[in-house]
Amino acid sequence: MIQVITSAWALLLGMCLLMVGNGMQGTLLGIRGEIEGFSTLEMSIVMSAYFAGFLFGSRMAPNMIRRVGHVRVFAALASLISAVILLYPTFANPWVWALGRVVIGFGFSAVYVTAESWLNDAADNSNRGKALSLYMIVQTSGIVISQALLLTADPSGFVLFVIPSVLVSLAITPILLSITPTPAFDSTKPMTLRDLFGKSPLGCFGMLLLGGVFSAQFGMSSVYGAQVGLSVAEISTFVATFFVGAMVLQYPIGWISDRMDRRQLIIVVSAIGLAGAVAGILFGPNLIWLLISAFVVGGMSNPAYSLLLAHTNDYLEHEDMAAASGGLVFIGGLGAVFGPLVVGALMENIGPSGFYLFIAVLFAVLAGYAMYRTTQREAISVTETGAYVAMAQSAVTPVSMEIAQEYAISADQAGDDDGKAA
Repeated sequence: MIQVITSAWALLLGMCLLMVGNGMQGTLLGIRGEIEGFSTLEMSIVMSAYFAGFLFGSRMAPNMIRRVGHVRVFAALASLISAVILLYPTFANPWVWALGRVVIGFGFSAVYVTAESWLNDAADNSNRGKALSLYMIVQTSGIVISQALLLTADPSGFVLFVIPSVLVSLAITPILLSITPTPAFDSTKPMTLRDLFGKSPLGCFGMLLLGGVFSAQFGMSSVYGAQVGLSVAEISTFVATFFVGAMVLQYPIGWISDRMDRRQLIIVVSAIGLAGAVAGILFGPNLIWLLISAFVVGGMSNPAYSLLLAHTNDYLEHEDMAAASGGLVFIGGLGAVFGPLVVGALMENIGPSGFYLFIAVLFAVLAGYAMYRTTQREAISVTETGAYVAMAQSAVTPVSMEIAQEYAISADQAGDDDGKAA
């Protein structure tokens, strides 16, 4: 771990600052939209726009990097993000915000691809798992920290938009001044979605559903908090609790997943997530119950995402794992784009409880489909399954997915070698 920190400290510091900036602007818009009098449907379009931009950015970034290089892409897009954040309070219009969110989503995805390719180059097979784990912890920690910064100024003013803009600008500095050489970039030809679905129907369908669950958490939780009358401090605590749950429960669930049929664990995790969402419906807007619900929902959705990745890998050949990464991210991205739109429509028609109703339905469908899949194919022996790799849905790109799968491959091969030695 010390080797990883020594070789990639600038990258990790820059990514932490980026995630703080991203987390602040996402939650702040939900609060400010309520102050500006935007409708729930308008805010759902604004929030969905980020994921649309992110989806296209993750697919276009590799070509941009190959054309002009890591440094130029990183610097140009981080500067663009910083500028757009300052435009939000200047033009308080939902359609301007939606356009800005597309640009910011595009920019962040391309910046993540750039940073992750650097991270992958700095790691090797002996420490890739530690590097990825540290990267995911930094990502999630950045979002949690960002919620505390929302308490430093009035959300109806200009200052809270200046802070994430400055942080994103500062994020460029340690990375661009690092002496670590930029790596060569080579993306893998993706597997077709039809082939990928044929390999793992549960993995693909589950990624689609969890994309919707995550985008509801990341995009609409602050809108929900504002609608039920929470204060700024309560909203920031509520949003942060989703990510605290993800950090706390990711690794225990991962440990269990390496010791049982992952489909059964997906059913259990989905059922617990469903129970957490139902608690939010029944007992919201009581703050204590909302925090319990957020901890459970966040604590189940992120591990479920990692479980689906590990489950999909169990049915892929090693040489196909990297090729499948782009397809998995694309499927999750589609779910993320439509998540806020559906949540917004529900909240517009039945009230704030539509937020939790959407999450509950998706968890229920995932649990039901996982049960169905257990009847269609025999379980793989636990001794033959691949490694569980913790993933944070907050910034998953094809590159981070490939890093995770490279680590899974190396872990599997190490396990095979140990078995032969024994």
